[in-house]
Amino acid sequence: MTSKNDYVACYGPLPSSPTPQHVVVLPLYRPPPSLRCIRRYLAVATVLFLLSLAVFLLYPSDPTIKLARVRLNHVRVKSSHGLSLDLSFSLTIKVYNRDFFSLDYNSLVVSVGYRGRELGFVSSQGGRVRARASSYVNATLDLNGYEVIHDAFYLIEDLARGVIPFDTDTEVNGVLGLFFFQIPLKARVSCEVYVNSNNQTIVRQDCYPE
Repeated sequence: MTSKNDYVACYGPLPSSPTPQHVVVLPLYRPPPSLRCIRRYLAVATVLFLLSLAVFLLYPSDPTIKLARVRLNHVRVKSSHGLSLDLSFSLTIKVYNRDFFSLDYNSLVVSVGYRGRELGFVSSQGGRVRARASSYVNATLDLNGYEVIHDAFYLIEDLARGVIPFDTDTEVNGVLGLFFFQIPLKARVSCEVYVNSNNQTIVRQDCYPE
């Protein structure tokens, strides 16, 4: 017989050692692409390449114009009734069509200025430039008796140095015939022409396409 202060301890059997578990991770299996999928990818890539090539070749671009030749016929400064200017330029403009379609230009305008002021301009008739080809246009600007009022001081200074700077702006407007569409195009080039007033020759010319 046990008293109330005594207790009975119960013991159970010890658990057996756990069985080790092994986990095997297999790589994701991706089946190789079939021949049909490869052909589909190649067809899509070919179509995209042909579309990009067509856009690159058919996208219209503005023509390129260049002042191919400038010849000074004469320049004279008269001071009988104030300062006046007689000037004659012969110019040859090169128009290059970079597109794969012919270019029809309506007119070609060449203007000559001095110190930012326009002295005069000359325009030529329209024409056609074949695809990926060039065309040369001749123009002559004659200016007689132009009164130099605002820039008389600068003109006297340039005459003393023997070099007169002139500005020329050449602009061509046309349309490009792309199938059934008429796409307007425009090109412009600005040049600075330095003329020797003593021997009537062109010292230097600098052109900047716009």
